[in-house]
Amino acid sequence: MSFLDTSDGRLAYREAGNGAPLVLLHGGFLDHRMWDDQIPALAPDHRVIAPDVRGHGASANATKPFRYTDDLAALLRHLETGPAILVGVSMGGAIAVDTALEHPELVRALVVSGVGTSEPEFRDPWVRETRDEEARALAAGDIEGWVEAFTRLGAGPHRTLDDMDHDVVRRLREMARRTITKHTADEPDHRVPVADTWDRATKITVPVLAINGASDSPDHIGMAERLIGLVANGRATAVPGAGHYPNMESPDLFNDLLRDFLRDLPDQEH
Repeated sequence: MSFLDTSDGRLAYREAGNGAPLVLLHGGFLDHRMWDDQIPALAPDHRVIAPDVRGHGASANATKPFRYTDDLAALLRHLETGPAILVGVSMGGAIAVDTALEHPELVRALVVSGVGTSEPEFRDPWVRETRDEEARALAAGDIEGWVEAFTRLGAGPHRTLDDMDHDVVRRLREMARRTITKHTADEPDHRVPVADTWDRATKITVPVLAINGASDSPDHIGMAERLIGLVANGRATAVPGAGHYPNMESPDLFNDLLRDFLRDLPDQEH
């Protein structure tokens, strides 16, 4: 791991390979390790950058207002790289879209999974019930109960954790537990939202690909498909049998779909 010192603590990131910059952005409460099956596969052809976003993994918690997109922009400028291809699952995809809106000069293309923008809209009763279960567990100080509810969201509404690869479940639990225990119940939420993301998404002109898990919730799939319908150059595909983390459940297929998209990108202008 490498670290970028900021005015509010260190941001951790992993870097591998050479070539066109490719940033892998993890989901909420996870960390860069969710990309363990992508980093070695993509590094031979790309400069792969996989950060732990603020408050996650090995990165410092926030003590003052911040935006994830500004942290990412600071990291890319520190590394003197960009425009970069941003690949994000769940919260990571939302950060990628925010960056295309707020720092468009740093973005060459977007790949999102199970997300639209950083203004999510949840209507599915299963998603709401599971998120309510997370909240009840946290309020009771039941970290393991929260970890289990959080991990079940990764399976999707039509499967149980027993339907997932046990190693993937273990990895999700481990990352989530590491991040949630970095925080306290009375800790202020210093995140500053990016405004009007759905309305502004029509201004995104770079290519956008959504790679959804076919077994993810209708809310998550629907938000990704809504984004694809708004941008100028978007398309969607699905990974059969995968839930909210298709890169972890079906890494070979996810990597192939990602490589195909990268291969078709227009040459970067100099």
